[in-house]
Amino acid sequence: MTDLALAQVGRYSDPIVLKRLSEKLQLTTLNHLKKESLALHEMVISSGGNPDDSLEEMSTLLKKIKDCLLLETHLPENIESRTSSFKYRSPVIPDDFRCPISLELMRDPVIVSTGQTYERSCIQKWLDSGHKTCPKTQQNLSHTAITPNFVLKSLIAQWCEANGMEPPKKHGSPRGKRSGNHPDCDRAAIDSLLLKMESGNQEEQRAAAGELRLLAKRNADNRVCIAEAGAIPLLVELLSSPDSRTQEHAVTALLNLSINEGNKSSIVDSGAIPEIVQVLKNGSMEARENAAATLFSLSVVDGNKVTIGAAGAIPALIDLLCEGSPRGKKDAATAIFNLAIFQGNKVRAVKAGIVGHLMRMLVDPTGGMVDEALMILAVLSSHPEGKAAIALSDPVAVLVEVMRTGSSRNRENSAAVLWSLCTSDAQQLEAAREVGAEEPLKELVESGTDRAKRKAVSLLELIRRSAEG
Repeated sequence: MTDLALAQVGRYSDPIVLKRLSEKLQLTTLNHLKKESLALHEMVISSGGNPDDSLEEMSTLLKKIKDCLLLETHLPENIESRTSSFKYRSPVIPDDFRCPISLELMRDPVIVSTGQTYERSCIQKWLDSGHKTCPKTQQNLSHTAITPNFVLKSLIAQWCEANGMEPPKKHGSPRGKRSGNHPDCDRAAIDSLLLKMESGNQEEQRAAAGELRLLAKRNADNRVCIAEAGAIPLLVELLSSPDSRTQEHAVTALLNLSINEGNKSSIVDSGAIPEIVQVLKNGSMEARENAAATLFSLSVVDGNKVTIGAAGAIPALIDLLCEGSPRGKKDAATAIFNLAIFQGNKVRAVKAGIVGHLMRMLVDPTGGMVDEALMILAVLSSHPEGKAAIALSDPVAVLVEVMRTGSSRNRENSAAVLWSLCTSDAQQLEAAREVGAEEPLKELVESGTDRAKRKAVSLLELIRRSAEG
């Protein structure tokens, strides 16, 4: 369409003007209008659901021309008759908006593992009948989890509005209505997933746990709704599933649910911590890493630090700290740091041999774990057993080097660890003086953080007194 035509949209509603525009644009029959309308729908779809103003203006113009054409060629002058006739002239539904099974406009589009989209109720009946293939492509489904297609749902709603149709609504159920306070939550779908988790069928449990994992990740309403529906105890049971994928889904779903503060206590009260620790020890690498992240999330509550430490999590976290992927190592380090705030967990970490691993990380900058290693060492050095274990690892030269070349935060933590060692051990103090600690300490006094400055001033005073003595 031309810019001239677009300019007329908001300015003219006169039937004579609209008739002239339709002749100029060669839109003189309903068939012409239908083709133009379908082309416009394709443009809306290709815009990713964000049509620009010109598309909306074109849609409005087409509607006006169509009304004018129908009024002139098919409809009586009577307004009531015209309205009645329009009601029965349904626009052509784009193929992408139809369910491949029912061929009806989709109310609740969902995606299966092959990437195809179906109406939820239709594909659910297909799966519940025991089918393991995609109805449209006949490919085998790698899993039977279904994921809401929110983008397509939004496009369908926009199309309905543009064509004067009522947007399709999902058929509610009495159970689904209980989630009125959570508008983004589909309680009926969640209840259906819980039934599958209770079924005892391993494939259904795996698929249901996988979909709950995605739903819990998506938004806050889902996290509340899933917990209220009673999913947490069922997910905890699946942590001991012999199927590794089911186990991964279950622990990750609990991780996502734990983002909600209220869910943390429900997860702990359901007896999840010992089961999560077992996954951390024996699960697949993905399950172990997500178990570590879950324990960190739960350990934000101070009372849980004691429970998690007593359940044997720290040795397993140290194993992951050494063996995991870069992300897994960082998750393990963060969990250990948070747990070590509790004094009893400091002792557990030291006895499990963490100090040696941390010192090796300090001298391997390519490993990307220097920051985390220093944070944990700084926490451990505040405990007598932690301090003694660090002193045995010949740490002074490494710490002084970090004070010379490290980031601001690492220089601060190095100074804190060195201060803890030197305040009670003259041998460590002498070692610091011999490796030239005074120069980087003076630099810290000038340019370090407030905490680093305090530690540096105190250490310089200790070195001065030691030299005078």
